[in-house]
Amino acid sequence: MPIFVASALHVAAVSASALIALGVGAAGGLAFRWSERDRAKAEPPPEPLVPSGVAAVLQVLRSSAVLLDPSDAVVKASPAAHAMGLVRGQRLVPEELTGIARQVRRDGEIRQVELELPRGPLGQDTLAVSVRVAPLGAQLVLVLVEDRTEARRVDAVRRDFVANVSHELKTPVGALSLLAEAVLSASDDPDAVRRFASRMQKEAHRLTNLVQDLIDLSRVQGDDPLAKAVPVELVEVVAAARERVVEVAEARSIEIVAAGADGVRVLGDLGQLTTAVGNLVENAVNYSPDRTKVVVSVRVEGELAEVSITDQGVGIPDQDLNRIFERFYRVDPARSRITGGTGLGLAIVKHIAATHGGDVSVWSVEGAGSTFTLRLPVAVQAPSTELHPTPTQQTITTGSRTT
Repeated sequence: MPIFVASALHVAAVSASALIALGVGAAGGLAFRWSERDRAKAEPPPEPLVPSGVAAVLQVLRSSAVLLDPSDAVVKASPAAHAMGLVRGQRLVPEELTGIARQVRRDGEIRQVELELPRGPLGQDTLAVSVRVAPLGAQLVLVLVEDRTEARRVDAVRRDFVANVSHELKTPVGALSLLAEAVLSASDDPDAVRRFASRMQKEAHRLTNLVQDLIDLSRVQGDDPLAKAVPVELVEVVAAARERVVEVAEARSIEIVAAGADGVRVLGDLGQLTTAVGNLVENAVNYSPDRTKVVVSVRVEGELAEVSITDQGVGIPDQDLNRIFERFYRVDPARSRITGGTGLGLAIVKHIAATHGGDVSVWSVEGAGSTFTLRLPVAVQAPSTELHPTPTQQTITTGSRTT
């Protein structure tokens, strides 16, 4: 009996010790948790690498924006940066930009440079960009890249245009000056005076055409035909274009045939569309031999109306097909001088087609003639109550135009 009592007391003592140890452990655990909670309250959370709101700003920037961390890895990049091909994976692709970013990280100075970057791994084409690199916070570097390629191209076109205009104006003006001197010196020779006066008349006609074409080009570039668009019947456009050259065509026995669908309408400006089709018909007549035919046809292909002008002329060499719509470009400068062409007619056609939501193309074979096709969106038929009265259109009158 004493042995049993002793064993029971021993078991009770062990259980009590275990309970005490369990309680101490639980209390210690709670104390540790409370300590960790107090420490978390006392210590501020780590600062995010990208400041709040920066990511949202990058999404709406027009410029391409890239954020680099201290290891030059891309942290954030705007959609424009990905579209331009500046970012590949987590790296900034152009080495020039990475080098500039490292300089900014070292000295903290903002840098702005103009660069030409390759468009891709293949080819020689480049992008003209304006780059601004600045530190952002203590760790990041912000790279802003603005694509200036189109602006550079427009500036180059403008400079070339001014240079070409100056040259084109000097030629007939200089010729008129020399011919006037010749007339004065040959005042006692009636035959020479008549010969020089005839040449002066041709140069004056050429100068008139050039000035008129420049006015037309300036006008169509300044007007938005779709801002005041009205339904235009293409049969009326073709008839007006034919009237402009009918006398010249009859004098050379060139037949102008109008064919195709009636009732085809497009939205736009009647005057500009007449100018575009008229330029194409005039070119066809000027570059066709006598006693040939020029066909002007209208048809509808899907949602597009097509006006095609086909001639039986000299055709256009393959190497010139991609350039004939450039300003002042002439396939045959000698023939252009004879016909009084300025080299602006097809440039005007291209611009009018583009501003009307269409395009112009050419098919040609040397010695077999050419076909120019003007494509424009077909006007959607609207209820009569929604159609506004057609305002009086101002037709642009031009002289003879050639490529």
